[in-house]
Amino acid sequence: MKDCRGMIFDLDGTLLDSMGVWSQIDVDFLAKRGIDLPEDYQRMVTPMGARQAADYTIERFHLPDTPEMLMEEWLNMAHEEYSRNIPLKPYAYEYVEKLYREGKKMAIATSSDRYLVMPALERTGLLPMMSAVVTAAEVRRGKGYPDIYEKAAGELGMAAAECAVYEDIIEGIRGAKAGGFLAVGVYEKQNAENYDLIRREADVYIHSFRELL
Repeated sequence: MKDCRGMIFDLDGTLLDSMGVWSQIDVDFLAKRGIDLPEDYQRMVTPMGARQAADYTIERFHLPDTPEMLMEEWLNMAHEEYSRNIPLKPYAYEYVEKLYREGKKMAIATSSDRYLVMPALERTGLLPMMSAVVTAAEVRRGKGYPDIYEKAAGELGMAAAECAVYEDIIEGIRGAKAGGFLAVGVYEKQNAENYDLIRREADVYIHSFRELL
């Protein structure tokens, strides 16, 4: 990892302790429509961008809503939490600051909407240390593919081989490795069911950023 000049971070579940918020949003959103949250739903939508997740949700549950209606509802439910409340994961700020002092170039590569991401990055103090913020809405394919990481690396002016990607989901690890990036798995309790897979397939695995300080 120390040989990497560029560091590309997922946000939700990697730097930001936000997965519980999205779990509750999914529960509340479906409950309003009289639907119990299926066991696999969050695993399916987590790698997707908002539009892809909306299309998937409408098709799966045969909803009358348009994708735009779903995306607006999700954004409104999440915006206050991102703007005001969601904390960073332990030692995330300290690790990013360490990299920044060392002269590493850093980017965010997230499936979340920029409307949510930017206030959270600004509030937590991470934004000034990031050279780029890329969202899944800006690329063709979701996090099972390298597209978002390739775009982030391009904005850093680096090749994949020069960059590490930090991810908490197996799709992110696989997409990063498919693109030739160093894949760093980050433990997230909401993704514990894939713990063994992520640990086995990642090039590096950490339970906490404290291990890297």
